[in-house]
Amino acid sequence: MVRKQFYNQRNQEPLPERGPVESLIYWRDPKKSGPIFGGVLLILLSLKFFSLISVVAYVSLLGLAATISFRIYKNIVQAVQKTGDGHPFKDYLETDVALPQQKVEEVTKVAVTHLNATIVELRRLFLVEDLVDSIKFAVLLWCFTYLGAWFNGITLIILAWVALFSLPKVYETNKTQIDANLDIVRSKLAEITSKVKAAVPIGKKSEEKKE
Repeated sequence: MVRKQFYNQRNQEPLPERGPVESLIYWRDPKKSGPIFGGVLLILLSLKFFSLISVVAYVSLLGLAATISFRIYKNIVQAVQKTGDGHPFKDYLETDVALPQQKVEEVTKVAVTHLNATIVELRRLFLVEDLVDSIKFAVLLWCFTYLGAWFNGITLIILAWVALFSLPKVYETNKTQIDANLDIVRSKLAEITSKVKAAVPIGKKSEEKKE
């Protein structure tokens, strides 16, 4: 099978091959990315104005109405043309949809690993193992209070979904300029952090104890 290579529009260098998820969010094939992005966005917007039960019920009804209509249409065509094609969804009905046990175990193992790492990190932050890190975490939580006042949960999910399908492509197109600006921001943050650590005596004592 010939592998498709994608090229950067600026320097025409071949881009690294990515998995199916990366291909979707980088819009390698707009015919696949477009319907998935638009369909999920439509469902999320529906959840903003209607309850989850209503959205699930209406989407299921639409899907069921489409399959029933197609089944009746195919039955009429077969009766008129006197063909024996059988059930129009036969291939799909015979497809194995069971989740592979090995894959489920791998995903669960990865999820548990990330969960444990998150719990350990939260314990470190809340119990103030490092004063500067805990202060930065407190500032982040304080920012979240304003974010929660401006947006509700479903709005944040919608924004995250739109960002998922837009920011990676923007970064890929303007990688050089964005990396340069990020380096400047990182250097400034590192400079501020070092000044804060130098000014906080508790931070010095904890570092001396570790040594």
